[in-house]
Amino acid sequence: MLSLPPITLRLRGWKLIDRVALAFLLLCSIALGAACGFLFVYASDLPEIRALETYRPDVVTEVYSDDGQLAGSFAIQRRILMTYEQCPKVLYNSVTAIEDQHFEEHWGIDFPRMFSAAFRNVIKRRITGGASTITMQLAGNLFLDRSDRSVRRKLQEILLALQIERRYTKPQIFTMYANQVYLAHGNYGFAAASQFYFGKPVTDLKLQEAALLAGMVNGPKFSPLSNPEAALNRRNLVLRRMEEEGKITPAEEVATRKSPLGLHIQYPRNDLAPYFFEDIRKYLEATYGTEAVHERGLRVYTTLNLNMQRIANQSLRDGLHAYERRHGWKGNLPNVIRDNLGKLDTYEDDDWRHVIEKGSYVTGLVLNVSERDAVIKFGPYRGILSSGEFAWTGRKKPADLVRVGDLAQFSIQELHDNTVRIQLEQQTGPQAAMLAIDNATGEIKAMVGGYSFEDSKFNRATQAVRQVGSSFKIYVYADALEKGSTPFDTIVDLPFTAMSGGQAYSPRNYDEKFEGTITLRRALAGSRNVPAVKLAEKVGINTVVDMTKRFGITTPLPPYLPLALGAADMKLVEHVSAFTVFPNDGIRIDPHMIRRVTSYDGALLEEAHPEVHDVLSPDVARTMTAMLEEVIQFGTGVQAKALGRPAAGKTGTTQDYTDAWFVGYTPQITAGVWVGFDDKQISLGKKETGARAALPIWLEFMQGATAGMPPTDFPNVVPLEQLAGEHHINVDTPDTAPTEDEPAAPKEKPPSPSPPTKTGMG
Repeated sequence: MLSLPPITLRLRGWKLIDRVALAFLLLCSIALGAACGFLFVYASDLPEIRALETYRPDVVTEVYSDDGQLAGSFAIQRRILMTYEQCPKVLYNSVTAIEDQHFEEHWGIDFPRMFSAAFRNVIKRRITGGASTITMQLAGNLFLDRSDRSVRRKLQEILLALQIERRYTKPQIFTMYANQVYLAHGNYGFAAASQFYFGKPVTDLKLQEAALLAGMVNGPKFSPLSNPEAALNRRNLVLRRMEEEGKITPAEEVATRKSPLGLHIQYPRNDLAPYFFEDIRKYLEATYGTEAVHERGLRVYTTLNLNMQRIANQSLRDGLHAYERRHGWKGNLPNVIRDNLGKLDTYEDDDWRHVIEKGSYVTGLVLNVSERDAVIKFGPYRGILSSGEFAWTGRKKPADLVRVGDLAQFSIQELHDNTVRIQLEQQTGPQAAMLAIDNATGEIKAMVGGYSFEDSKFNRATQAVRQVGSSFKIYVYADALEKGSTPFDTIVDLPFTAMSGGQAYSPRNYDEKFEGTITLRRALAGSRNVPAVKLAEKVGINTVVDMTKRFGITTPLPPYLPLALGAADMKLVEHVSAFTVFPNDGIRIDPHMIRRVTSYDGALLEEAHPEVHDVLSPDVARTMTAMLEEVIQFGTGVQAKALGRPAAGKTGTTQDYTDAWFVGYTPQITAGVWVGFDDKQISLGKKETGARAALPIWLEFMQGATAGMPPTDFPNVVPLEQLAGEHHINVDTPDTAPTEDEPAAPKEKPPSPSPPTKTGMG
């Protein structure tokens, strides 16, 4: 009986232990159930991973030039897809070293790294770093909001990563990641970033370049453009991690750390030919839809020649600024301080975001003005404005032109380190347009629709309808030649009155003089108005209108005699295309900008087969070329002789000098230039003829466009001077006599047709 109490105490002790164990098991069950419940809730809310099998990220529509270079793009996200095989080993090693050292070993979650990161965060009582693997980042980028730092989002990311690892191989996962990651400034994926930051395909990346891109995965804060110092430090961290992981040698790490960022920024090149690309975009969206262009991606192979486009851009701006210098200094400059545009030491102009190079026209900020010169800021560059750089203004001192804080236009003459040699310019008033077409194919090689696409997106090369002045005479003379006239036929250049539209019409010559009896070749070369109107009356103005339609002119043309002098509106693109008939032996090929379009994967969607039109007989076309050559040899276009190779063309000026034209061609290229104010009531100024305002732009373009081409004669075209001996004619003015610039189109407008008579209802 004495032994019973100890036994009783032991039993009570075991009961206590049982209770604790039972409570522990119960709590574990509750925790496990809660965890399972949470997992069930979160997992049930997850997207289907199978969607990755059909997932395709938004890609750019790539636009290529005529030599296959990438010239521009359209996209909401700028992305170029790459395959795993295209990823260089140096890029793969850089990314895995900084983002996921154990990428090859783990199955979606790197537990040692996760626990290490959690410990650091607890010690520092804040989130100092994460432990997301490449797979987890991919899951978050594709399916979740990564700005959400909650536990719920992290658990969902882990579950998605596990599913992705089960379904896809490591190369597949890395490729999806490499095409999805955001690398600042609108670039998605390493292939697009390589093109943007270094101007090269991803396959050609060097160690320091790959390390820089890998460092940017952590966020735009490491952009080498926005924060170059942080980007450099981050790149060097990547290099150190690569050395620690054995991906590079210590010597490679030390040598590469010393290298600069080595950027070669390639901004989207739509700004090289913005009017051209805008017309392309409109066509693609109308044909294939907005989604196809901006999300699914197309490959568009165009007719654009990059070299010719650069020359066209420069020539047009040079011509318009030359016009401004002829018309004197206007002043009235905006001022950063006075107009509250910013502070003198922090102001940044939009022009400075573009590449500044020789020939550029750039806005400069006046920092200082003295008696002898002024200091001008152009972003990182400085220029000195002294008397030689503003002599054209007629002013003696910089203070007569600019004040501190003024924003003025300058042309960049030379660049050396951080200094530039400059010339003072001013904002242009008139606009201009230029178009160049390859004669043999009808391909549009260059297009400029205005001085600045940013200021005005209206394309004056394809949308504007303007009076073409005396350049219209080609249709009159072509019609006359087709009806049997020859360049050696004579016509009388004397005062003349005819009835047109029920009204008396008396054309006048530009110089207010008359040359008496002259040949047709002389009348066209000298751009005489009276003979052109007489010739139009002889062949019939209605047949001239019909002739223009054969040349591809679609704008309505009133059948009145003033039309012979260009008193009707036409489009530059159609007028230039019409001129290609002459070097093409009488045929016209529809002008076009696209050679072919494919899907992003390469499936052919369309291919250009431009329509070919028979317009004139070869003999008439060749005779017109011979006559238009003389316009340049001794006529109103004589300045174009400086081209130094066979060329033909025609000037055009409208009454009151509101429009100036020159359209000309060589055996290979036809180009046309229009200059004028958008407001048709504003004159360019007296003497601003096609020969003065438009021809110099054409000449500068053609000199650059034909550089390197051997000069060739027009095939089968016999110069009229060689045939002149066969014709014995009496004229009052010799064929090769000097001309006085060129005439203007008549001020008289074609009369409006009478309204129809209203009849009553019976």
